[in-house]
Amino acid sequence: MRKPFIAGNWKMNKTPSEARELVKKLKEITGDRTDVDMAVCPNDVSLHGVVEELAGSNIKVGAQNMHWKESGAYTGETAPGMLADLGIEYIIIGHSERRQIFNETDQDVNRKVKSALQYDLKPIICVGETLAEREAGKTKETVTFQVKAALAGVRSEDIEKVTIAYEPIWAIGTGESASADQAEDTINKIRKIIAELAPGKESEIRIQYGGSVKPHNIEEFMSKPDIDGALVGGASLEAESFAGVIENASK
Repeated sequence: MRKPFIAGNWKMNKTPSEARELVKKLKEITGDRTDVDMAVCPNDVSLHGVVEELAGSNIKVGAQNMHWKESGAYTGETAPGMLADLGIEYIIIGHSERRQIFNETDQDVNRKVKSALQYDLKPIICVGETLAEREAGKTKETVTFQVKAALAGVRSEDIEKVTIAYEPIWAIGTGESASADQAEDTINKIRKIIAELAPGKESEIRIQYGGSVKPHNIEEFMSKPDIDGALVGGASLEAESFAGVIENASK
């Protein structure tokens, strides 16, 4: 049985001192539980302090972005080996904000996934459709293309190390969320895509839902057989609300 996985994407929020205070509180509330895998993904300048603060706890740390090259003249970028050396375990790749605002392509996402795996970083690959694509009935077409592009050339034995986060773009930061049935329908399709790419791995890979996840609605999503957790945005910025999501995800 797949263990629930709840990860918090803090985006461009929290100073290093605020980040330490947040995870200190979170650790006090929920840091010793083992029934749910937990991770927080701070901004880069807060990573070191958060890793230090969470040392010895069951809360893992992820980064929000990285370059696929191991070094070079890429001003402002962070290499995968730098994150691995810091003790980072997870890496968010292909978030819609990276795709839309910073023009990341599906090829970029694929390069990052392969590079992350080489450094034993576990990718959380984000996929999802726009409102226009949903209204045009292209949700599954869009998501199918994104998943296949992200995993192109990835070895079957590495696919089980990946988490997929289905995040309908129209539900991110809007207060709107897909219904549990809508999310389950698309995530079930993703699981079938994994079965095509790596037969047998579809029962092992974890697929999260993301998009205005809160303590009050996570239980409904988790009641669906193919939904294994959530990539949480705004609700992960306060220790109590994020702990509430974690608590209710395990019910």
